[in-house]
Amino acid sequence: MRRRRVARRRLLSWIWLLLASFSVAGLVLFIVQHHHQQQQDPSQLTLERDTRTEEYVSPPRLNFTEEVTSASSFARQLAEQMTLAKAYVFIAKEHNNLHLAWELSSKIRTCQLLLSKSAMRGQPISLDEAKPVVTGLSALIYKAQDAHYDIATTMMTMKSHIQALEERANAATVQTTVFGQSVAEAVPKSLHCLMIKLTSDWLTEQPSRREAAAADENRNSPRLVDNNLYHFCIFTDNVVAASVVVNSSVSNADHPKQLVFHIVTNRVSYKAMQAWFLGNDFKGSAIEIQSVEEFSWLNASYSPVVKQLLDDADSRAYYFGDQETNSEPKVRNPKYLSLLNHLRFYIPEIYPQLEKIVFLDDDVVVQKDLTPLFSLDLHGNVNGAVETCLEAFHRYYKYLNFSDPLISSKFDPQACGWAFGMNVFDLIAWRKANVTGRYHYWQEKNRERTLWKLGTLPPGLLAFYGLTEPLDRRWHVLGLGYDVNIDNRLIETAAVVHYNGNMKPWLKIGIGRYKPFWLKFLNSSHPYLQDCVTA
Repeated sequence: MRRRRVARRRLLSWIWLLLASFSVAGLVLFIVQHHHQQQQDPSQLTLERDTRTEEYVSPPRLNFTEEVTSASSFARQLAEQMTLAKAYVFIAKEHNNLHLAWELSSKIRTCQLLLSKSAMRGQPISLDEAKPVVTGLSALIYKAQDAHYDIATTMMTMKSHIQALEERANAATVQTTVFGQSVAEAVPKSLHCLMIKLTSDWLTEQPSRREAAAADENRNSPRLVDNNLYHFCIFTDNVVAASVVVNSSVSNADHPKQLVFHIVTNRVSYKAMQAWFLGNDFKGSAIEIQSVEEFSWLNASYSPVVKQLLDDADSRAYYFGDQETNSEPKVRNPKYLSLLNHLRFYIPEIYPQLEKIVFLDDDVVVQKDLTPLFSLDLHGNVNGAVETCLEAFHRYYKYLNFSDPLISSKFDPQACGWAFGMNVFDLIAWRKANVTGRYHYWQEKNRERTLWKLGTLPPGLLAFYGLTEPLDRRWHVLGLGYDVNIDNRLIETAAVVHYNGNMKPWLKIGIGRYKPFWLKFLNSSHPYLQDCVTA
């Protein structure tokens, strides 16, 4: 028994000795291998890693633009044949060969699909893919040519079509302009209705109205010439437009009773204007209504423009000539024959006792108190106006004929234009600079009507050249009478917004998103307006 135990102990000892030997051998082998890896060249390891990486790099994708423009690519050949086929589709339809047109269109769609697949997969079109499509399309093109749709025929036909389309487009443009101008010139039914009602009202109650007008004139007469008050002038025959201008001005004024409005109209609208402004309250502001026919001094012997517009048959023919001529459609606008449109150049003579005045067009809306305009320093200039040359087309060369040496020798073609519609005039400086005389000089020089485009702005640019003080843009924002996008923030912060253009807010063609700024100051609760709108 003892011997067995001793043998067992010896066997266990040998087993533990062998295990220890294997462990020591493994540890030594691990140390030697680790030391060998540390001594290996790092560049070789990097190279091995790069080599393994390169095995997984995908081939570069196709640049399809270069493929289509390559002279040897199937993509370019397909694109060129497809372009030619499209032309033959058009010609075939014109010759009522609808079957050929359908076959060509089908092949064109096949070409487009093949080009699209090539672009999506990023691989060039192969010969096997291109051959059947090119062959089929070539056969159809040859068929079209054999049907006398050769290149010369194609070019002549397309040229004639292009010319016809251009003529139709030009005619449509002129027609659209004429129709738009006609709509803009026409008196809306509601406004015509209002004028009739007001005039009838004035005539029916003539004695009492005259007494009220006389009393009002006597009460306001000292205020009409008081230079301590704030004076505004409006020249219009539109009762509703004038009402909105006055109402928006007094509504936003800090002291409306210090505002004086001088309105000049014509004999047709005079009674309606009197009836409207006497029958409505404008927060205590003074309002003077005059008729342009009262200005006997404004006659043909004094004013060249009056002579041209009233006494010169050639001028009337110029404005209302043959409708088939190629003249600009806007020359048909009767406002160019209205003295009201030219009174802005005679303000110091209309109001000889005033020193400063703000001119407002009848298509503006006032949104801020305008009395700070009267304290602006114009630095000796006559006209305070907002410049409009942020866009290149509002510079002098766009309004004036600089091919005439009389213009080119006196004016800078890059000079900045400005806008009528909201202008502050220093009438003392005006009289000193004789701006009206300068206006007359240029009207005399323009007898042949070659120096500028139609309108009152071009002669204004000449008469006030070097005499205009630029105002902050926020005083006067223009463009609400055109179908253009104007930043609402710019409109909301503007002192005056101007509906210059044909799309006036009182017309049906007025732009809907801009109308609320005008309608806000329209006295729509007036019974006459309600009756006329629903009439």
